[in-house]
Amino acid sequence: MMRAWTLPILLVLCGSVVAAGPILAGLAWESTAILVVFVLLAGMHSPLAFPRSIGALEAQRRSAVDGRPVVFWRSGCAYCLRLRYRLGRHARRLHWVDIWRDPAGAAVVRAANDGNETVPTVVVAGRPHVNPDPRWVRDLLPPST
Repeated sequence: MMRAWTLPILLVLCGSVVAAGPILAGLAWESTAILVVFVLLAGMHSPLAFPRSIGALEAQRRSAVDGRPVVFWRSGCAYCLRLRYRLGRHARRLHWVDIWRDPAGAAVVRAANDGNETVPTVVVAGRPHVNPDPRWVRDLLPPST
């Protein structure tokens, strides 16, 4: 679980170090702006930016019932961020599995990608798709009720 928070913590720490220079020079506004940028970057790369993750087995079970795709992701992945933000409000309608929190999810991704943990891997009707176009994923969703 800590691995998912490593990059956000490093971003906040680096931002604090970078912001220390302007604060020591008496430039409080510049220092604040730098720190805000780093905190925003940390938030974007944290698990908080994604819908709540569930286990791979539960996601596959739910997907079999409702037909919605399962997205295997990990924090810090730029392609996962791209998918998440391009899906917008539709992202919450998918089943998300954080492979750093769920060993079964990591195993599914490795099985689909020749032993590599390449994410995002979207599984639709049992077929994996690596880094698919967000519009394609959005089109797969059933109409909202």
